[in-house]
Amino acid sequence: MNKRSRALDLFQKAYEKQMQGDLVAAIDLYKKSIEVLPTAEAHTFLGWTYSFQDRYEEAIEECEKAIREDPEFGNPYNDIGVYLIEKGRYDEAIPYFRRALEAKRYEAPHYPHFNLGRALEKKGLWLEAIEEYREALRLQSNYRLAEVSLYRLTAMMN
Repeated sequence: MNKRSRALDLFQKAYEKQMQGDLVAAIDLYKKSIEVLPTAEAHTFLGWTYSFQDRYEEAIEECEKAIREDPEFGNPYNDIGVYLIEKGRYDEAIPYFRRALEAKRYEAPHYPHFNLGRALEKKGLWLEAIEEYREALRLQSNYRLAEVSLYRLTAMMN
């Protein structure tokens, strides 16, 4: 088995463990995948696993490594922004969501639109937040969190 196949196999096993709630095993397997072949995906998902344990600084560090591996991969930018929101650092989060939206390799742009809306809402920029929630819904019409946030914020303004 070549390095890429071995790393991917470890990554997939890590993801399965993460989804089963076995975060310790997932972290170990993501780290092994990175040892075999560092990828932006493995660093990002390792960071995501850390976030499940409220280890946001470590999660951010892993996402920064992911960005160094592949600056065109959008997920780590969005994830850093989310972790910064969790820490109440809304101003710092906003540029990361914008960078996620500019990334060439990102298949779920509704997430950074929604999360940008969350940050803007927290800052009291409600009209801008509404526009981001609307854009998230335009891109993913069944995105329930964006729908709920849009209706809630619109109702608060009326």
